[in-house]
Amino acid sequence: MSASYRQPGVVLTDRRFTVPLDHDAPDGETIEVYAREAVAGDKAGQDLPWLVYLQGGPGFGANRFIGKQAWLGRALDEFRVLLLDQRGTGHSTPANRQTLPLRGGPAEQADHLAHFRADSIVKDCELIRRELTGGRPWTVLGQSFGGFCTTHYLSTAPEGLSTALITGGLPSLDAHADDVYRAAYPRIERKVAAHYARYPQDVERARRIADHLLGHDVVLPNGYRLTVEAFQSLGILLGGGEGSHRLHHLLEHAFLRTPRGSELSDAFQEDVQQLLSYAGHPLYALVHEACYAQGPRPTAWSAERVRTEFPQFDAAKTLTGDGPLLFTGESVHPWMFDCDPALRPLRETAELLAARTDWPTLYDAERLAANEVPVAAAVYHDDMYVDTAHSLRTAATVRGLRTWVTDEFEHDGVRAGGPRVLDRLLALARDEV
Repeated sequence: MSASYRQPGVVLTDRRFTVPLDHDAPDGETIEVYAREAVAGDKAGQDLPWLVYLQGGPGFGANRFIGKQAWLGRALDEFRVLLLDQRGTGHSTPANRQTLPLRGGPAEQADHLAHFRADSIVKDCELIRRELTGGRPWTVLGQSFGGFCTTHYLSTAPEGLSTALITGGLPSLDAHADDVYRAAYPRIERKVAAHYARYPQDVERARRIADHLLGHDVVLPNGYRLTVEAFQSLGILLGGGEGSHRLHHLLEHAFLRTPRGSELSDAFQEDVQQLLSYAGHPLYALVHEACYAQGPRPTAWSAERVRTEFPQFDAAKTLTGDGPLLFTGESVHPWMFDCDPALRPLRETAELLAARTDWPTLYDAERLAANEVPVAAAVYHDDMYVDTAHSLRTAATVRGLRTWVTDEFEHDGVRAGGPRVLDRLLALARDEV
């Protein structure tokens, strides 16, 4: 039985769905997918259209809103909302270092994880939609990786959609992961430069921390080995609207004086381990590059390989001069599986996924060119996570898609912008602006 409860202005219902692990073997093993239904308290008894939210990631459960936070309040004006924990995330059947050994060894684990991409997520959605709506199409709101899933949805099951809304998540239809990261590193460098322009005092602070890490073996309280490369990866913060400020506040309390000399403070280490640990979202590390994989060409640790083409990101070389240390951004590297205790047992599994050569195609350009579903997409100018040029090329392919290109927000605009982003996208999709 589904449990319902209340938050300010909202009635929430926990829902659980049984879906095939492999949709090509519908009578085989099943897993559970969890979702939280949300409806405005004064509309709980009404027959409302559905909106399903696909969270960014991969590997993150849907936002846990309190009441009508962010975009949810606008959605509840007219929709019954389903906040979906995509397979393997949140309260859905987990896939992590504790549960994956139930599958067998690394080869069996890698085969299992091959079913956790956009194609399987969309098939889950279609089973759930038919159960909830009686077959009526619904609106999908896809943020970041959720937009990748939405684009796959339009490619494979557009009959399930009444409207498609995408925020910061229009993927390239055919770029290899190498192309994605060759476009990403220059964007990351621009974001770092903008951070240092805002907080010039952080140039010396970041260099000092990096120099310390190059000369010391630092293990955080949770067992995470803090290398200089791991420290640089904190640049992932710079893709969010508040990220530069958060990074600044982190750096400003890094060191303190102790009887043994200058050391990284406990407070700094505590904050860093919370930011770097993948314990709560291991799928992000395991299948991140697989999000871009199509066909026989492996990803082969793309972000790590492509980084060598940008030597300015080499911390050791930077510290031989007087230039600023460059942070990195949204990328996954093999050393993460050595540094992070939540990932260490999965290193061989990750290697097998990186070497995999049988990834199905995710997008159908011909079908997208014949699209009849109303589609609107927010494209954030110079988005650190998703390349703007790639997004606009895809937008030009999808028949009828309307874009809103804006530099008002960073990648997290749908959250940071409150109701405005969703309101704008709905108006675009409905040809009201």
